[in-house]
Amino acid sequence: MKDIINLIVDNGDFMEVQKDYAKNIICGFARFNGRSTGIIANQPSWLAGVLDCDASRKAARFVRFCDAFNIQILTLVDVPGFLCGTGQEYAGIIDHGAKLMFAFGEATVPKVTVTIRKSYGGSHIVMSCKQLRGDVCYAWPNAEIAVMGASGAVGVLQAKALKAIEDPEEKKKFIAEKEAEYKDLFASPYQAANRGYIDDVIEPRNTRVRIINAFEKLQTKRLTNPLKKHSNIPL
Repeated sequence: MKDIINLIVDNGDFMEVQKDYAKNIICGFARFNGRSTGIIANQPSWLAGVLDCDASRKAARFVRFCDAFNIQILTLVDVPGFLCGTGQEYAGIIDHGAKLMFAFGEATVPKVTVTIRKSYGGSHIVMSCKQLRGDVCYAWPNAEIAVMGASGAVGVLQAKALKAIEDPEEKKKFIAEKEAEYKDLFASPYQAANRGYIDDVIEPRNTRVRIINAFEKLQTKRLTNPLKKHSNIPL
């Protein structure tokens, strides 16, 4: 993910913050066409890029900081979901995930999101998706946007059919066919674009240009939250 960031930002200059804490998510500052930008990106090379309590809290604080100082936000998504386990449940993963969702939902600065590879389930919601007031959302052609991965979905949806197949080779072939069918029908970025969850499917080589153009168009963005004394952030 850091290689991608260095390729798309101005002069390959990226200043990461808290780089040794919650390494499964990357937060830092860079410039796009000279404009200061906060970047939040999942790091698939550390814990597969899952969101856990620490990563959610780190990202939420960073989003709030950018919004407080009127810094536009770029989100690069490659997330398989929230980290499972009793440790995370006892630590309050739901509360920490809600903080990140709240931060993105309340932020009024320009927000551009690019799905690089995968965006599954609840983690898709909290990573500045279109439904969470993301202004411009792009995806690469190989991206997968769905409730869950193809292998997991086939195991759940075709459980009875798989039990009925005894031959290992036939079962392997059946799984491959169903996974391909699931990706075409549900996980394809074109399906997400057709439903309005993605604004456009872009070529990786055009990522920097499309991000700059999106931020330029959003410079006149004016968005205000509901009038009230203050919001009730999940604490």
